[in-house]
Amino acid sequence: MLKEIDRKDSAQLRAYLDSRTQEISDDVLLKVNAILRDVRSSGDAACRKYTKQFDGIDMPAFRASEQELAEAAAQCDPKFMDAMRRAAANIERFHRAQLQQSYLQQRELGVYLGQRVIPLASVGIYVPGGRAQYPSSVLMNAIPAKVAGVSRIVMVTPPDASGRIHPNIAFAAQLAGVTEIYKIGGAQAVAALAYGTESIPAVDKIIGPGNIFVAAAKKMVYGKVDIDMIAGPSEILVVADEGADPVYVAADLLSQAEHDPMASAILLTDAPEVLKRTDAELARQMELLPKREIVAASLRDYGKAIVCGSIAECIEFANDIAPEHLELQVKDPMAWLSQVRNAGSVFLGYHTCESIGDYFGGTNHVLPTGGTARFSSALGVDAFIKKSSFLHYSKEALEQDGDYIITMAEEEQLRAHANAVRVRTGK
Repeated sequence: MLKEIDRKDSAQLRAYLDSRTQEISDDVLLKVNAILRDVRSSGDAACRKYTKQFDGIDMPAFRASEQELAEAAAQCDPKFMDAMRRAAANIERFHRAQLQQSYLQQRELGVYLGQRVIPLASVGIYVPGGRAQYPSSVLMNAIPAKVAGVSRIVMVTPPDASGRIHPNIAFAAQLAGVTEIYKIGGAQAVAALAYGTESIPAVDKIIGPGNIFVAAAKKMVYGKVDIDMIAGPSEILVVADEGADPVYVAADLLSQAEHDPMASAILLTDAPEVLKRTDAELARQMELLPKREIVAASLRDYGKAIVCGSIAECIEFANDIAPEHLELQVKDPMAWLSQVRNAGSVFLGYHTCESIGDYFGGTNHVLPTGGTARFSSALGVDAFIKKSSFLHYSKEALEQDGDYIITMAEEEQLRAHANAVRVRTGK
């Protein structure tokens, strides 16, 4: 099931890594650019046009009313609601620990300086619609924003065939602290959030996953607003030692393979028998899954395995791959954690399946993909704040330091900078 790569064939490994890169075609970019231009110039009229064109729905008003949301949430399964409340509490507790503090430094001669931590004023969350619905993603995107202190948390999501929001999404939004919900999807929703329309005020940042048109739109509005990332297909990498249970390893690889035919599932092990038995388990368990055609395509094209000489070597390969999800199914995983440099999120031990992090444990499931964990982080409170520094100099302090500032400015041939000191000090 998993194609084994020779650990000495680094070129083959690199070819695999490069194959994960997704480029947005020129055709998609041209179509999205036209939508962005149209929404920017025509506002709600353009949004209604594209909602009719792509979703087949006439939308006289995009904003979901409080009554509509309450009626939708009332349809949810009480067992699901209880699980969501517990998950939300875990997610909030984890992210509260990420809060940063402003600080002030005081020096001699009346000098003081510091940094202010300021929440963004508004954030827009894109939530996919259609047949799939992911209320867990609403929690993961909105709760860190609420913890950061964002006062306006906006959600956009495509309406269903009757022009309504899925009950689970409505409940998740209320639970997570979303303040406004608009029934609109696609590139037109991203454009509305970025530029604003008559009924949808603009935001400062847009986050959340979507299809290739949503991804292209987010990429193109960056600079007008901030964005979280351009997410690629899901990835899991399992490092397994001889004590790992192949039943668990296979189940966890399949948990990501079912997302998308382009999702990648990788096993690194120092125990050849674990790979052999995991392959058998993959074949057995796959037949029990409703999405086995997707799983089969994912494993055929992006299922890889490497038998390494040691767990240390496994982790070095993992650092090169920089996976979205990294499981350390090894004895004493905490002893290895410090060796991990590149991973979106790490799951420690034989019993910590990635699904716990996707839904309930508290860590965020919005993670860097496509090797970008080399330089980027999981979504968290930091994504919803900005930092502003401040500085105060007294006349006495400027007279003391003025010569140094003038010297540096003149060395860079910025005489006006030097003059701003001279007029205050007479130097």
